[in-house]
Amino acid sequence: MKKKIIFMIINMNVGGTEKALLNMIEEIPKEKFEITILMLEKYGDFLSSIPSEVKVEYINHYQNMKEILNNPPHKTALKFLKVGKFIKAFNILFSHLLTKVCKDRSIFFKNILRKIPEINNEYDIAVAYAGPMDFISYFVVNKIKAKKKIQWIHFDVTKIGFDKHFASKIYTKFDEIFVVSNEARQKFISLVPTLKNKAQVFSNIVSTELIRREVKKGEGFNDNYDGLRLLTVGRLTSEKGQDIAIRVLARLINEGYNVKWYCVGEGSMRQKYEVMIEQMDLKDHFILLGSNPNPYPYIQQCDIYVQPSRHEGYCITLAEARCLNIPIVTTDFTGAREQIMNGKTGLIVDINENDIYLGVKKLLDNQDLRNEFTYNLTKEIQDAKDHIKKIYNLA
Repeated sequence: MKKKIIFMIINMNVGGTEKALLNMIEEIPKEKFEITILMLEKYGDFLSSIPSEVKVEYINHYQNMKEILNNPPHKTALKFLKVGKFIKAFNILFSHLLTKVCKDRSIFFKNILRKIPEINNEYDIAVAYAGPMDFISYFVVNKIKAKKKIQWIHFDVTKIGFDKHFASKIYTKFDEIFVVSNEARQKFISLVPTLKNKAQVFSNIVSTELIRREVKKGEGFNDNYDGLRLLTVGRLTSEKGQDIAIRVLARLINEGYNVKWYCVGEGSMRQKYEVMIEQMDLKDHFILLGSNPNPYPYIQQCDIYVQPSRHEGYCITLAEARCLNIPIVTTDFTGAREQIMNGKTGLIVDINENDIYLGVKKLLDNQDLRNEFTYNLTKEIQDAKDHIKKIYNLA
């Protein structure tokens, strides 16, 4: 009989967490596991990428809860008061106040979910995959019946709004806590040392078969450019560092380099970046390609892959560039040194404009070094089987 595993996530927006989930599902043998993805909302360009044999379910009434979860409680309560929903307003304010006094966000979630029943099915493994997202962690612990429960940590918890008080209480109810890199695990333990024995490393999986299949489907660059192409893939947000990339490119263009920098991704900083690109006269050189659930043809066709992030947990786009044997320049964020051998398979530089500039310039000037990195990457073995065994052993 197949083991039943359920992964809970926010949605299937184009992002590293969602892509990591698709990669892992690709590697899980379907003859052994019946897989379900439970989402808070039906949204995202990766929805069409979910394999047909995977069950997809959604949380009923999440849209009614979304505003309460995402907006300041006093504003939500005021909105309910204006339309005469006095009991709802009181419940929100009271549970929020109690949460603050007790330093326990579970009280707030319990109030929001008090009328939501448990999921009907029982699973062998339930995974709070969109971690750390407190609401999903609470939901998996309290609303899903499973023999084993896993909390997944995808980020450097010292760089985000991580509630260590909530984690110290709720995470104890998980059987395992998977963290995507050794360095990210150490930072997690530094905030919640009582969970040290439960936390283990489970790096994001890159499915070579999936990537090779997707490369053949896409088109990639179509601008007939004959210079060198730099590429960055990721959401257009401050943490991903595209603003640094724009300034680096301006310096390279001023020095006469025949180069274009392309960015695959969409996000809240697009308008700001467009203004920067215009001000620095880079409209023909720094190209925002927008969101694309299949960036692999672009990665395969670029000359240098650059990851200018300010922070990451385990950068899956970096792993994908490695998988396609592309010369890499990356900043020294959490987990970078677990993927790149500096000077052997890529360059690791400090997180600032000048060091990124020097790293990119070094690879632009040295084709032999680019070729060496490509050759060394072809010798790497990226095998997901050992990681997948950690899931088998739980089932």
